[in-house]
Amino acid sequence: MIVTLVVVCEVAFWVLLAAGLAVRYPLRMPRTGLALLLCEPLLELVLLAVTAIDLKNGAEPSWEHGLAALYIGFTVGYGHYTIGRLDAYAAHRFGTGPKPVKPPRYGYPRARHEGMLWLRTLVAVAVAAALLQGAILYVGEGGATESLRDWQWSALRIAGIHGVIALTYTIWPKKRPEGKGGEGAGGSRDAGSEDRRSQDSRSQDSRSLDSRFQDSRSEDSRSRDPRLQDPRSQDPSRTFTG
Repeated sequence: MIVTLVVVCEVAFWVLLAAGLAVRYPLRMPRTGLALLLCEPLLELVLLAVTAIDLKNGAEPSWEHGLAALYIGFTVGYGHYTIGRLDAYAAHRFGTGPKPVKPPRYGYPRARHEGMLWLRTLVAVAVAAALLQGAILYVGEGGATESLRDWQWSALRIAGIHGVIALTYTIWPKKRPEGKGGEGAGGSRDAGSEDRRSQDSRSQDSRSLDSRFQDSRSEDSRSRDPRLQDPRSQDPSRTFTG
């Protein structure tokens, strides 16, 4: 029953998310859409309550209860982040918000982004471990709590593996391919530098064009001067006869 409830909660999470965004933007009912989005945490509370009742009724702690705790933890860690990202994309898609900034892909900004995701994983693991520890204390040391402790170690391993992956982006930052423009938070500065260089180039071209235009005007004025057209007019002492 617990596994079925976890699957139901996962499906309901995405259904509520899609319904909330649809009501919030295409149907132009922001308050109703927000109310639907705020119902998301209720799914985790229902799952937690059912898991606790199942244990209270004498059910043996098993991997299903550990899965429920891990699911609740990761929903707490990543649920708000996922909803916020999708809400920003929906707002841009329906013309009520700016275009969301894509996560950075290169250099220190990418390392910082991966570090922030790892912190979310730590929150998720901490919540899951706390729920599992609560279940262990509730059952008591005499009960069959080995599966719950195994889930605790699994959660810690997930946090450790993710931490190592995030650390590699700091030690060996991913470099941008040659000739590729900046993107994300790290590429905005490069894009700004490219814009400034482009503006400097345009201003230099403008100054060069003005200089050529002035030179052409000077040559035109000299060509219109009759003294410069007739060399004989330069010496007033000379007279010419027809």
